[in-house]
Amino acid sequence: MLQTVGGLGALSLATVTTEEVTASKPNERKKRIKGHIEPDTPNWVYVPFDVSDNVTELHVSYDYNKSQKNLLDIGIFDPSGYDRDNADGFRGWSGGERTEFMLSRSEATPGYYPGEIEAGTWNVILGPYRVGAKGIDYTIDVTFREGESDPAFEPTPASNDPLTDTAGWYRGDLHLHTVHSDGDYTPKDILDGARDNGLDFIVSTEHSTTTTSLVWGNYTRPDQRPLIIDGEEITTRAGHYNAIGLEPGQWIDWRYQPENDVLDRFVEEVHDVGGITVANHPFCPYKGCDWRFTYEHMDAIEVWNGPWSWEDEAALQTWDRMLRDGHVLPAVGGSDAHDPGDVIGLPQTVVRADRLGPDGLIAGLANGHAYIAESADVTVTLTATSTSQNASLGETLEVHPETPVNVTLEVTGASSAEATFHTQESIMKIVPIESKQQKTTYNTNAKATDFVRVEVRKQNGDMVALTNPIFLKSFC
Repeated sequence: MLQTVGGLGALSLATVTTEEVTASKPNERKKRIKGHIEPDTPNWVYVPFDVSDNVTELHVSYDYNKSQKNLLDIGIFDPSGYDRDNADGFRGWSGGERTEFMLSRSEATPGYYPGEIEAGTWNVILGPYRVGAKGIDYTIDVTFREGESDPAFEPTPASNDPLTDTAGWYRGDLHLHTVHSDGDYTPKDILDGARDNGLDFIVSTEHSTTTTSLVWGNYTRPDQRPLIIDGEEITTRAGHYNAIGLEPGQWIDWRYQPENDVLDRFVEEVHDVGGITVANHPFCPYKGCDWRFTYEHMDAIEVWNGPWSWEDEAALQTWDRMLRDGHVLPAVGGSDAHDPGDVIGLPQTVVRADRLGPDGLIAGLANGHAYIAESADVTVTLTATSTSQNASLGETLEVHPETPVNVTLEVTGASSAEATFHTQESIMKIVPIESKQQKTTYNTNAKATDFVRVEVRKQNGDMVALTNPIFLKSFC
């Protein structure tokens, strides 16, 4: 019998058959489950199987009539249950990246959590990402191995201690994937690339799982950059969002859509541990990747994802409209790097923080004390000054409506580019960048201007850097 999470719709499915098949070793038993998924199936299907006492290792493999029209993801829940928000029962996810996985007390396939193989009813979770007109025929093979249990898995998370207590501007990549989800990069590859590209910190954001957070400590030293912040890319079928600042191993559920009206509940789980949420690549053209929730529960928006593209342009314009409407949502960027064809740190978010530690960086991101740059070669400083007051990115300068305000931009590493000053009205000033380091000023006041932000672009329109706004507020 197949099952679904309540609230995600009903199923109309063909009969599921289960049979015992010959195992290859004396201490093994193997079960084969066959089923069919109709085109109108909801997003998640649960296939139960029973595990008896004395089983110490599970191997699961699956096959189906894969095609451009049929794509089927996979994961697993243990006897603790699979109800929405049941982190106790969740034991891993590999989406469509793997055709098999294993779990035991001491180890598991990347993306899956090691732990006791408890007796009871387990559930394979199938995610029909695409279903053709004739449906999906699938086969799941579950191999049960008995024997002595190996020692329990010992997590080795990265240290969350600050690498420095000095305030400054710190460069990071907020969006990265490894072999623990759908990436080809290993954790070591990510760290090597981050160091090569001048990053001070990274955020670990696997799709729908957080197993990397349990092993980062195997690849780092407490005194070595980059600092690692644990997170997850919550991969719903109505858009993806990053949870930044999770505890090691903490998992945020992703099995909901806007009509379920539960997003705020899961965002609160992130906030409860001091984290923030970021709406990712809101105009991604792939199924389920584009953002269809509202932005009211998000703490930031990813306006630059990997090499600059039309998707980023659309995200930037959406963010700009929100600013004009008074909805202040900090802008961030991330590489979304998966494999060696993707550049780690393209782009990078440069954050002003009181220290190089998770809490300081997260506070800087949440308050918009940040800009986005294509590489470590590019630096941007934007300051608004009036008499004895000044403000930087994400801050508000309160002045008399007609008191002159000088907004000063300094750009390094963007020769032959062009800087534009943007307010709620339009582009107010255009400045060619003619030298390796250039400074320019835009003069305004709080009567005319609600905010000022800057974009730096190449001649072909590709982004070199963009800032969060400085806000101007009038007082009489």
